Amino acid sequence: MIEKTNKLSRRSLFAGAGAVGAVATVGALLPAVQAGTAAAPKALPTPPSKGGGYFLSEHVQRYYKTTRV
Repeated sequence: MIEKTNKLSRRSLFAGAGAVGAVATVGALLPAVQAGTAAAPKALPTPPSKGGGYFLSEHVQRYYKTTRV
């Protein structure tokens, strides 16, 4: 008969430690994410009567900042 031994390999030890670390990180960040989504969204400005409707929103300004060299 072949006996199986329960040896804890280095690979499984590090994989388990990484999984525990990932779960701990998500658990630490999750309450912060839920608290941030509770804020009321800002009202959008009304579009011009002649059409168009483009306005420089906070999201667009953030995008433009990322494209600067």
